[in-house]
Amino acid sequence: MAPSTTSPASAAVRALRTALRGGVLAPDDSAYRSARLMWNGAVDTRPAVIARPADEADVRRAVDIARTHELPLAVRGGGHDWAGRSTADGGLVIDLSAMRAVTVDRAAGIAVAQGGARAGDVLEATRAYGLAPVTGTVKAVGLAGVTLAGGYGLLNGRCGLALDNLAAARVVLADGRAVTASAEENPDLYWALRGGGGNFGVVTELHCRLHPVGTVLAGMILFPADRALEVLCGYRDVIADAPDELTVMTGFFGGPDGQPLIFVLPVWSGDIERGRDVIDRFDRLGTPLAGRVCPQEYASVLGMFDQVVVDGRHNEVRTQWLPGLTDRGVELIAEAASGATSPYSGMFVHHFHGAAARVPASDTAFALRRDHLLVEIAAAWEPAEEAAPHRRWAREVSTAFAAHALPGGYPNLLGPEEYQRAIAAFGPNTGRLLKVKERYDPGHLFSAVAALEPTETNPGA
Repeated sequence: MAPSTTSPASAAVRALRTALRGGVLAPDDSAYRSARLMWNGAVDTRPAVIARPADEADVRRAVDIARTHELPLAVRGGGHDWAGRSTADGGLVIDLSAMRAVTVDRAAGIAVAQGGARAGDVLEATRAYGLAPVTGTVKAVGLAGVTLAGGYGLLNGRCGLALDNLAAARVVLADGRAVTASAEENPDLYWALRGGGGNFGVVTELHCRLHPVGTVLAGMILFPADRALEVLCGYRDVIADAPDELTVMTGFFGGPDGQPLIFVLPVWSGDIERGRDVIDRFDRLGTPLAGRVCPQEYASVLGMFDQVVVDGRHNEVRTQWLPGLTDRGVELIAEAASGATSPYSGMFVHHFHGAAARVPASDTAFALRRDHLLVEIAAAWEPAEEAAPHRRWAREVSTAFAAHALPGGYPNLLGPEEYQRAIAAFGPNTGRLLKVKERYDPGHLFSAVAALEPTETNPGA
């Protein structure tokens, strides 16, 4: 009998089309081209096949087929990982975009979201009840990706990180089994999921705690870049003694004329009348170009950065954790704004304090439980432009901050080559995290966080 010339990819495509209820796209299908595109247009991979499961059973079959045919596997939720870890060149992508349903148990204060749900999907499902989930800061981003790595957002001071509000998850493991991870079932996996990212399986369902947050005091206040030092020093003073109900972002992005604007985004999520005195402190930052703080729906606040997350532009993201905002840190933000090489680039400084900082470091895989600021340095440019100047700007800004930063960095934003920083991020939790990885994915089928993958200089991972 002559040996088979069928490639593993071709065999996998046939197996998927036979086994799945949902869609299967190969490179010769008309919908394949648009399906493979990512938010970051600089990611130009060509998966051998894209599977779009209709349900958890489809996910299990897809994982089995990837393992059987030894294809690299990636899981796509919202598709906003800047480094392209939600796609696989020549591999199998499990695209969860057909699994976005959200149900709300008002009595229990829980939203049950399928693995492909976006933050905006959950916000829309819960707003009628006067309840809100804890998410990141952009509606379009996948809830699972944000939650599994951390979830810095505008309720962190009052409610903790998104991962602190994950009550349970359904997970399809590398061997094709579907299990529940919670404090009662598979507690070691539940611990690892909360900060360890998507390295342990495909999360097909999240049970997220909700909070009675409907109307908040909030607003995007914009200042000219030449006021950066004054505004940022004022911001530092306000957050120094911020109560839990107040979480404040700052940073800069390009305005309508392409010039950078310094922004301050305070969100008060407590009693509205009590918050007015707190919010009045932002008047002392000076006269803004635009914006004011007023009562508004929390869901609308989460739409304020939607225009920044534009599909198709090229992006590179760098990040540092700062213990606080020193005078030099203020200067570095101002210098980064004045030196930005693109009107689409920006910096987003996330405020971590309050409830998020009171969780013991050993309770979740996410280990940095002290007050700090997450600096997100986001270079963005049009596809036709030369990438080198923009990438250099992001890297040089990050290097400048590194001298003043805490060890490690937010794994969701670290580049794939920054595995040593990812290990440092997990700190004393690293050893336990690696043991959970070996228990649930000994063959390393999942690789969303570089620190948990074996490398020449990290053979024990």
